[in-house]
Amino acid sequence: MIHRRSGDNSIPVSISLQPTLEAEHIVQKPASDKRRIVIISLVAIAIAMGISLISKALLYLINLATNVSFYGQLSITPASPADNTLGAWVILVPVVGGLIVGLMALYGSKAIRGHGIPEAMEQILTNDSKIKPAITFLKPISSAIAIGTGGPFGAEGPIIATGGALGSTIGQVLKITHNERKILLAAGATAGMSAIFGSPVAAIFLAIELLLFEFSPGSLIPVALACVTGAAGHYMLFDSGYVFPSSTLSMPGNRALLAYGVIGLGIGLLAVGITKLVYAIEDTFEKLPIHWMWWPAIGGLVVGIVGYYAPRTLGVGYDNISDMLSGHLSLTVLLSLCLLKFVSWSIALASGTSGGTLAPLLTIGGAAGALVGSVIIHLFPDSGVSIPMSALIGMAAMFAGASRAFITSIIFAIETTGQSHALPALLVACTGAYLISFLLMKNTIMTEKIARRGVKTPHSYRPDILEEVTAREVMNEAGIILSEENNVAQVREWLATEPECPGYYAVADSDNRFLGIIRTADFFKHHPDVTMPVTELISGNAASIGMNDTLKAAVELMIATDADVLPVISGNRHLTGMVTYASILSAYRINQAKHRGYSSDISVKRRGLKMLVRGKKLVNYR
Repeated sequence: MIHRRSGDNSIPVSISLQPTLEAEHIVQKPASDKRRIVIISLVAIAIAMGISLISKALLYLINLATNVSFYGQLSITPASPADNTLGAWVILVPVVGGLIVGLMALYGSKAIRGHGIPEAMEQILTNDSKIKPAITFLKPISSAIAIGTGGPFGAEGPIIATGGALGSTIGQVLKITHNERKILLAAGATAGMSAIFGSPVAAIFLAIELLLFEFSPGSLIPVALACVTGAAGHYMLFDSGYVFPSSTLSMPGNRALLAYGVIGLGIGLLAVGITKLVYAIEDTFEKLPIHWMWWPAIGGLVVGIVGYYAPRTLGVGYDNISDMLSGHLSLTVLLSLCLLKFVSWSIALASGTSGGTLAPLLTIGGAAGALVGSVIIHLFPDSGVSIPMSALIGMAAMFAGASRAFITSIIFAIETTGQSHALPALLVACTGAYLISFLLMKNTIMTEKIARRGVKTPHSYRPDILEEVTAREVMNEAGIILSEENNVAQVREWLATEPECPGYYAVADSDNRFLGIIRTADFFKHHPDVTMPVTELISGNAASIGMNDTLKAAVELMIATDADVLPVISGNRHLTGMVTYASILSAYRINQAKHRGYSSDISVKRRGLKMLVRGKKLVNYR
């Protein structure tokens, strides 16, 4: 327990789960931290089990809605809306679905609108990872209605949003920190993705690249365990094979890699264009003179019209992806999926209905990749390019360019198809798409929406400078030490002659062992006996840090103890210097100067310590 001075009272301040004070330096609580990680991991596993069951229930709901909407039967048997025999009546089915979703958003929760990941990111960045519990059941139901009535979306977005809502809800019930709630949100979201696709490694990287914005054991372990649990749920509740099976692809040669790199660059340009068009369409909806509740019905009308002429654009369309990877689709169908799927999906998404973006992006990217691959094969028959490989890298490159989830895109393509030989082609294509996206687009399809609301998303994962710099490197060795032999009257007399005085003073004994900190204002309060030693003004055991402690530990301790300055001590509590907020800011300034190419030393100018002893002023320079 640490005490801080407040007026004449000593107020205890608890700093549990924060750095605590031992004899010479801050000591972290590794045992306590590890126990918390274990507990959070167990909770994450339980959430993953629950979301695996919910993901199965979601697919049942989609199947039920599809059968009722397009075939007039109560059944949860998988069915594709592309095989319907409704004729022109099919145009009205998505309209009804959009109307129902709009009503659910109006009277249930507006948060069900959209594809899930941006909404989860926004809650993480602005609302301490708190998502309304109602989203846990409203999102899957609304998405099942939207997709089951022909909406051109994937099931992965809704289940990611649902898993995030479940993790957040559990995190709000438990007494945990905001960061731990963020971990549970990410664990639930990515466990849902893993349960749908059986892709645990890609789901882990999705959490890192789009949700957690960090890479640490405390977050990685729970999320990884949740994703593995979600994958186990996939193998138990769904088919144990690959989600997108295809024939084995051969290792590409150098000429083929060059061609795939060109395809990646082209897909990157397409991803940028698609992202900008989606939000341009959304801006158009914002200008409509009708309530937003009606927008999903308008989007549904477009979905129905497109679906009437191109039935393959209706619904999830995972079978379209499998057919593309097998190379069985004609150029006409590929062109239809590339253009008409985009028209249907982009307008429906911009209208604010509920559904995912991953499956549509994969479909559009795969079709575009296959089309470009066909052209390359026609022009350069000996290039070594194949249609299935072109479709695969088109899928991954589209996701990498649109979302900039670079590693996720590559790993996802391999995990869902089992095509490990495609790794070099995936790497070169996704790098090209990522490069184009980075150069030409400030925000991504995942971040543009929340960026417009003023939410800034992290775009890099550089290590925290506070964790890299120690107190030794920035401490100020120039300061004034009061001797324990000084009394209040002597210090008052000396302060009266000093034009500039710091707001604090360190107190040490004759062996320079640190005793505590006294604020300047404390000397001028009313004291019945001004001859009392200055040690009487020290309130409790003052906080201090060791020379090798990081600035992050220093900041945490400053916050916990409401301290403006921290003494730096070495062996036997020997006072060696001070760390202030100015010292910490100088570390940031010097680090920025280094990144700009300037040469600068991180050490602060050192001039030696001064000691005020009884009857003398500013002596014993060192």
